[in-house]
Amino acid sequence: MKFYDRSEELKFLQKNYEKSQNQAQMTIMVGRRRIGKTSLLKKSIEGKHALYFFVAKKSESLLVSEFSELIKTTLKISWYGDLKSFKDIFAVLMDYSKQEPFTLVIDEFQEFLNINPAIFSDMQNIWDSKKDDSKINLILCGSIYSMMKRIFEDSKEPLFARATGKIHLQPFGTETIKEILADFSPDYSTSDLLAMYTLTGGVAKYLENMVNSASFNFNDMLDEIFKSNSLMIDEGKHVLIEEFGRDYTTYFSILSLIASSKTSRPEIESIMEMSVGGFLDRLENEFGIIKKIKPVLAKPKGRQIKYKIEDNFLNFWFRFIYKYRSTVEIENFDLLKQIVKRDFATFSGFALEKYFLQKLKNSKAYTAIGTYWEKGNQNEIDIVAVNELEKKLLIAEVKLNKNKFNQFKLIEKSKNILNAYDGYQVNYQCFSLDDM
Repeated sequence: MKFYDRSEELKFLQKNYEKSQNQAQMTIMVGRRRIGKTSLLKKSIEGKHALYFFVAKKSESLLVSEFSELIKTTLKISWYGDLKSFKDIFAVLMDYSKQEPFTLVIDEFQEFLNINPAIFSDMQNIWDSKKDDSKINLILCGSIYSMMKRIFEDSKEPLFARATGKIHLQPFGTETIKEILADFSPDYSTSDLLAMYTLTGGVAKYLENMVNSASFNFNDMLDEIFKSNSLMIDEGKHVLIEEFGRDYTTYFSILSLIASSKTSRPEIESIMEMSVGGFLDRLENEFGIIKKIKPVLAKPKGRQIKYKIEDNFLNFWFRFIYKYRSTVEIENFDLLKQIVKRDFATFSGFALEKYFLQKLKNSKAYTAIGTYWEKGNQNEIDIVAVNELEKKLLIAEVKLNKNKFNQFKLIEKSKNILNAYDGYQVNYQCFSLDDM
């Protein structure tokens, strides 16, 4: 599959590259596994004087041996004696960059935590002492969010506040998914688009998997997911177990409940029969996997809170694969596909709502955008968007089928919102598949 999108990220990386010709730059890139970080980095250094290191799960001595050979063959430089540690490697490259500007990419950088945590202190000392004379464009990339966050954002860590730039790589949006579908399945429908968005979440590797298997409609996508040796069956474990460590079963149980619409803390705690406040906080702030949602008009300390899984694919994985893992283990894939088909209209409706919320945010036309509900989940409204400057209010429902929209009911549900925004021009709307 060809390289798609990432124009903003490429511009950012190019700008940092240009800065590095005069002053050392340290750019951090984070993003979940399979999202396309490595492809983006390799695209960004095409035709440039650059070196790419991948930090595999190996001993430091073995990595140093491999990196030394790569330096000799790529940069054509030599040194006296042997390089025995990554500290030696980094010092040589920082010195080299004083005379010859170049880009150094270190992929899966967080693995150094397991190999030799002292590497971070060594890098800090070398960076601080040599960066003023260096012209290195250093890019440090990692896929375990919590580890990368700790390395660069914990004030007790050596590399805290050393980065000059950061990219948090996100999944592709529907515009890129549309482009991919147009290239490989020009007659695609909006239902195909929604299915691809819901099932892959815009994650580059999953999209590539669908393209390679020519899976462009809902049924073909399910066939690709639910089969023996499927890439996607164990994907949730592969992506998250290393993040969560030994507590992963508790985190997985919480995420499975959220994916099954048990989205409030009291609901989750009543089922799990334990306090989950700390787990929810870490899932949101340390791991970046869930997001706390409050209704429009909620008080700052109000307790009307719901949680949503940010990643569409992980939401699907916990709803249909982890939840039915016993069925997965006996490879009863036909039954699993029937379950997905039974529940998909409701499930994909949440993805469609997320799509339109993001589309409105991207429009930059509003001062506040969110959802609305009242105590006991009464009077739920999918979208409320406020333009305080122009005193305009958008109140919208999201429906797969626009014919099911009832504007009278929407007006009835929004009475308390209207009281809060007295004098605003109100626009009632329905967003559907046709508007994607």
